[in-house]
Amino acid sequence: MANAYTPGLKVTSRMAHTIVRMLPIKGDVMVQVGDSVNADKIVAATYMPGDVYPLNMANLLAVPPKDVASLMLQKEGGKVTVGEPLAETAGFFGKFKKIYKSPYTGTIETVSEVTGQVILRGPDIPVEVKAYVTGKVTAVNPEIGCTIETDVAFIQGIFGIGGETSGPIKLAVQNCDETVTAENITADMKGCVVIGGARLTDDAIEAARKVGAVALIGGGMDDQDLKEFLGYDLGVAITGSEKKGITVIVTEGFGDIAMATRTFTLLKRFEGQEASVNGATQIRAGVMRPEIIIPLEAGDCEEESEHAGGYLDIGLPLRIIRDPYFGMLGKVKALPHDPHVLGSGSKARVLEVELTSGESVIVPRANVELIEA
Repeated sequence: MANAYTPGLKVTSRMAHTIVRMLPIKGDVMVQVGDSVNADKIVAATYMPGDVYPLNMANLLAVPPKDVASLMLQKEGGKVTVGEPLAETAGFFGKFKKIYKSPYTGTIETVSEVTGQVILRGPDIPVEVKAYVTGKVTAVNPEIGCTIETDVAFIQGIFGIGGETSGPIKLAVQNCDETVTAENITADMKGCVVIGGARLTDDAIEAARKVGAVALIGGGMDDQDLKEFLGYDLGVAITGSEKKGITVIVTEGFGDIAMATRTFTLLKRFEGQEASVNGATQIRAGVMRPEIIIPLEAGDCEEESEHAGGYLDIGLPLRIIRDPYFGMLGKVKALPHDPHVLGSGSKARVLEVELTSGESVIVPRANVELIEA
């Protein structure tokens, strides 16, 4: 019989993890092979060219383009600050001079005698790449970046917003099915990765942001709450670049859905330990899921047995991702070989799922995803 496979999210208490940290352009790598780094360690840095500000100086001074160069008070390569005189006309008999003051700080890059346009380049923008996870540097690519390896507990979520951050894990609730509201958020959560249970409300997200929590994680979220928090409808996009001051991740889906017991128990076990979190999500080609990474030390947790990625087998935990059982958790009870006639009249390969409630249901294999160990 052919093997059956289905997509899955990884939730594991221990695995080897490798991460590559790279600069967008060449720069300086600040670590060497064998160095131990923590999440906040800057491993590489460079400078991106500043913003470009075109100034139509001929129009601004009301002179022919060929005269602009002679009227500039700073030549190409010269530096100016906001409010500093940049160009000045001769006036009439030394009077009625027109002075143009720079609206920007930067360097004069070009002065065109053909168009009379001046290009001002803003200050270089520093770019720093942090390690993101605690681990050991195993390879260095000069001027580009490095590779870091470490043993971690690893959890993938369904959806997230906000980029990379890190902090100690702190629980906001004690049970995986508790809704997280503003009342669950306290001042001592500043700088923490806060763990909720079921739905994250918009007031809880805002309260967590205000107290300075770096991340908030829960089982589900209402799409209207997400819109309220962001201030716009996200639509179909790659997330992770939102500048809201907090990273938010849901592990199960949209709606009032409890966090999987396995996921909540794992996070609860590591309360107080440092976690690295990234909310970046892409659902289409090149799927990218939000992640929670908890670096481990020897003996923190026994390594779990692993299954081939996506391989369906009896007893494996899974999540149903289509109605009428959307968001429900269970395990594979049986894998019937013959196609099954669905309510719509079409035929499809199915599996029998034993839900956490004890009820057994038949669903198409395309309607589930594994919670991978």
